[in-house]
Amino acid sequence: MTQAKIGVIGGSGLYQMEGMTEVEEVRISTPFGDPSDVITLGKVAGVPMAFLPRHGRGHRLNPTEVPSRANIWALKSLGVEWVISVSAVGSLREDIAPRDLVIPDQLFDRTKSRVNSFFEGGVVVHCAFAEPFCPTLSGLLLESARELEGVTVHEGGTYVCMEGPFFSTKAESNIYRKLGMDVVGMTALPEAKLAREAELCYAVIACATDYDCWYESEESVSVDLVVANLSANVSHAQRILASVAQKIGTDRLQQACACEHALAGAIMTDPTRIPVEAKETYQLLIGRYIS
Repeated sequence: MTQAKIGVIGGSGLYQMEGMTEVEEVRISTPFGDPSDVITLGKVAGVPMAFLPRHGRGHRLNPTEVPSRANIWALKSLGVEWVISVSAVGSLREDIAPRDLVIPDQLFDRTKSRVNSFFEGGVVVHCAFAEPFCPTLSGLLLESARELEGVTVHEGGTYVCMEGPFFSTKAESNIYRKLGMDVVGMTALPEAKLAREAELCYAVIACATDYDCWYESEESVSVDLVVANLSANVSHAQRILASVAQKIGTDRLQQACACEHALAGAIMTDPTRIPVEAKETYQLLIGRYIS
């Protein structure tokens, strides 16, 4: 099967990759069911890339229904090392205007109905998650965004991930602001946690579509508003992805994060106590540590 180095998970409004050559579609089965959709493989800027629409083509899956374990597992099985998420978010700061981009560096979890780990059935893993996004990949995204004309990008910030599919109440929105959150979305978790367990570099291009509902002078958040503003940023996201692909494809890039060794020292279960079937199931993830 064709392998890929970069995986892109497209959110609302981003359902395909422009400029991709040598395109093929693959269906992958995982121990956690099927991914959101078929995965499109090809090359962008000469670098092998895999593209997966998070909500499925036609936007069929709500945030809670997204099979994140299957999505991350499928990308890992294709040889992906770098995962870039493109995600719609609401702004919780006046200086982050609709159609701005944010490369967040922190996460706050407000989800409540999602499985956030691969490991179960006799395997216990405790990964470090103090820095939830890969600093190397986030830096590449920021650098590439700053190279584009007409793009406003913000460095860092906290992404609070809510359950959805409803938008925030005014009380929630104002509390998030008082707690110092910067943007609010529905999809970075459990993706970021699962990517860490899969020892993948993961970062987000957060596309601000609205001011959530705290901003009294702004029109109410609606699907039409979100889609219109996100669509305006899709071309920017596409160009950022192409630029990052070129940078990752160069020999000069030196990985400066611990993502690829996230499971080293994190597997708590005595290897002799791990059931054989669990070892077989998780071979893709723990095979380098436990035979």
